[in-house]
Amino acid sequence: MRRSLSRAAVLPGSVLVTLRLPPPVTIPNLLSLLRMGLTPLFLVAVVSGRPLEALLVFALAGVTDGIDGFIARRFGQQSRLGAWLDPAADKLLLVSAYVVLAIPGLHAGALIPAWVTVLVIARDVIIVIVIVTLALALEMSSFEPSWLSKVNTTVQVVTAILVLASAIWAPLVPIAEWAIWGVAATTLASGVDYMVRTHRLVGAERK
Repeated sequence: MRRSLSRAAVLPGSVLVTLRLPPPVTIPNLLSLLRMGLTPLFLVAVVSGRPLEALLVFALAGVTDGIDGFIARRFGQQSRLGAWLDPAADKLLLVSAYVVLAIPGLHAGALIPAWVTVLVIARDVIIVIVIVTLALALEMSSFEPSWLSKVNTTVQVVTAILVLASAIWAPLVPIAEWAIWGVAATTLASGVDYMVRTHRLVGAERK
């Protein structure tokens, strides 16, 4: 991680202060911002009844997610901003997809049940609570996702693609519906896992 640049400056009254300059804009951060910008385009495509366009925009957003991670690791462009911006862009796109694809009449393919969308959103709320809890109780600045969380995210992405594609090719509807059950199962398991891990960390700190 690159350190932010700093510069000493003397203000009136001979008070020496340090001005911290913001880190330089990196390609991974720009790609994360692009992914955020693609989310409204994706929503407009779904609402307008253009499933192929919606699928292509969603796929493009997924490609930018893979590229920004590769560039950040390969060229040492990790940053504190990127550590928050990248998952925020992912969550914005995924949550938006699960909300709009759960509204009857907006999508010709498989319909995501409202309760599954609620599960997806509830898990993200739990993650935010976990981060805040660990930051306040243990002064932890990061919380590494478990393998179960990564599996859940992958299942959510694949399912969203299947649901979008089912509006273009009808035989995918039953496959997408089975995948939705996979989202429900892994989302519930991942949420419970986050709560258990948080309880263990806080309990270990109190001993």
